[in-house]
Amino acid sequence: MPNSDSPITIGSDHAGYAMKEFIKSEITRLGKTFQDVGVFNEERSDYPLYAAKVARRVSLDEKLRGIIICGTGIGASITANRFRGVRAALCITQEMAKLSRSHNNANILVLGGRITPYAEATKILIAWLDTPFEGGRHEHRIAMIDDPNIGK
Repeated sequence: MPNSDSPITIGSDHAGYAMKEFIKSEITRLGKTFQDVGVFNEERSDYPLYAAKVARRVSLDEKLRGIIICGTGIGASITANRFRGVRAALCITQEMAKLSRSHNNANILVLGGRITPYAEATKILIAWLDTPFEGGRHEHRIAMIDDPNIGK
């Protein structure tokens, strides 16, 4: 289960860099800490590399949460969800963020830097950080998601 006291691992590509810097300031404002794994400027970069850096850390430590930002969030979501134990959720509304946590125990929030307004990104971030996993009936589904033999 993610620990709200653990630093949030955050990464982006060039298209998500500006929003990443904004989200870092919001994380700090909310009294939380983060670890930035890049990028560190707006020079062209490849989102799979930075999505993988965040996802790998979250995959190796179940107490961690992560945030990934690329242009639309789609490519970063696809990349991150290839890592065992990662449940990356591309959220475009506050309600999606709440449900990704309460029902899916999402441990990585994915945002689209080119499509998400900053005011909405703040609402999404707060909802995602503040919403606990409900457990109960959802635990069985999480186990199914994490089962490498599902669909075989």
